[in-house]
Order: sequence, then structure tokens, then C-alpha cells
Amino acid sequence: MRSAFKAKPPRYPTNWNDFPAGEHIRHAVNAVCSDYAERIFGYHFAKLGSLSADINLDTSPIRHHINHVPFNDLASEQPHHNEAKEGFPNHNATSGISLGSDKREPKISRENTVVGQSHCLPFAENSIDGFLLANELDFAQDPHEILREVDRVITQNGYVIISGFNPLSLAGIAKFLPVKRGNILHDARFFTSYRIKDWLQLLGFEIVEQRQVMFSTLFFQQKWKGAVKLQDYLASYLPWCSAVYVILAKKRVIPMTAIKPKRNLKPRFSAVGASVRTSTMNRTLR
Repeated sequence: MRSAFKAKPPRYPTNWNDFPAGEHIRHAVNAVCSDYAERIFGYHFAKLGSLSADINLDTSPIRHHINHVPFNDLASEQPHHNEAKEGFPNHNATSGISLGSDKREPKISRENTVVGQSHCLPFAENSIDGFLLANELDFAQDPHEILREVDRVITQNGYVIISGFNPLSLAGIAKFLPVKRGNILHDARFFTSYRIKDWLQLLGFEIVEQRQVMFSTLFFQQKWKGAVKLQDYLASYLPWCSAVYVILAKKRVIPMTAIKPKRNLKPRFSAVGASVRTSTMNRTLR
């Protein structure tokens, strides 16, 4: 399997406003993730990354959500206090971070916020029932390391929601064109959904569902009135060329059971009874 490690880490977005069409992308991803989150039950749900923390999952049956955001310069501007919770050690973690400068954007809640790296999660094994990775792998230096951490922390039959940019779309083509070179989308990894699903299946995840959203270049804001009708048409007839995909996967753990032999093995030698020995001796005397 080809390695996904990148020697130089890509630029990391602080919120959806870093993209020209970030508001449209967030709304599209939020709608699908909210639908998926309604199927996930348990006690704890973790959102990995700044983009995931901006996704609103109020319809989720799980009430305890943890925002796991990376280290940044804004961390020093907020008051820090450590908050220890049962089952969630907070070593090398800081609580009380609020990101996002636009008042219209949902800010990251100061409660249940952990500052750290996605490839080194400060959670106990088998402690998180659901994960959200909203385009987190597209800006990761080593996405394999992040998925291994998710596999370590997630519970049996837990769910993970992953969204990403599709390289087979117009946005994937525009990434290699000299269009808005300063845009952070040029640093995105653009993994195919087939590659992400292959990684998940190797870790023992079952792909439950996948949806395609956003049919545009993502490098420009959508101002055309007929864009909605065009996207509905492309979603019906050309779903493979969507700019963004959202995957829902479930962790499967196969229990180990003892295998019983199908038939009893007969011993090679058997003890001879006394009656058999007596009959043999009588035949010899005759």
C-alpha cells in the first residue's frame, strides 16, 4: 500500500472561512453529518480538528461532545484551566479555546475543548462512541497515524464520519491550475473516497454509507442563481464528480470462539478385555 506520509505538513485551516466557498461547504457537510449523527448512540462523541468543531450536531442522541482542536496561536489568548474527567485524561491538553473571528460562524464551545494533535489523542482505549473528521485527513501530514489513533480509541461497534475533497472533481482539477495560488485548497491532499474506504476496511471498519455533495470548483463563491438546479442534476447523473464526499463507517469486532472438532478421533490402540483373552487361549489349547 502506498504511503500517505508527506514530508512537509500542509497548511492547516483555522475555520471554514479560509475557503472561498467555505460557508457553502460547511452547510453541505453539516446537513449530511447531522443525518449520520442521528444513528450514533452512546456516551461520548469527539470532533477532530477545527473544521469538525464548527459542525453543529445538535440532533445527535449523544449529548457529550468533545472538540479536539490543534495547537495554534490563539491558545495563548484565552484563559486556560485543566479539567479532568473520568475516562478522559487531559495530560498535555488545554480546555477553554474559542476559535473563529466571524460572528456569524458558530464558535468552538469553551466547554469540553481539548487542544492537541489528532495523531496523539489523550483518550483512553475504547472510550469514544463516535468520531467526526471533517476534511481532517486532507490537511494531515500522516493520515494513517490519525486513523490508527481513532481505531485505538473508538469503542466496539462505534461510528466514524469522514468528509474529504474529491480529486476527480472540478475542484481537484483546479487544484493544479494557477488559480488563486494563495488559497489553502492548493495545500489540501485530495484523497479519493476509494482510498479512504480501503484504509478503513484494513482497520476493521465496515462502510455503511457514502454521499456526494457540492458540485463546483470550490475556488469561487457561488453567485449563479441556477447553481442549485445544476447541482441537483449532477448529483443524480454524475455523482462521482462531486467536490466533497462524506463517508459513514462502523467499527466491527469479530469475537474469538473456540473451534470444536467435527468428529471424535479414534485411538490407534484399544485395551483388550478379559473375555477376549480367554477365548484366544481356548482356541490355542485346542
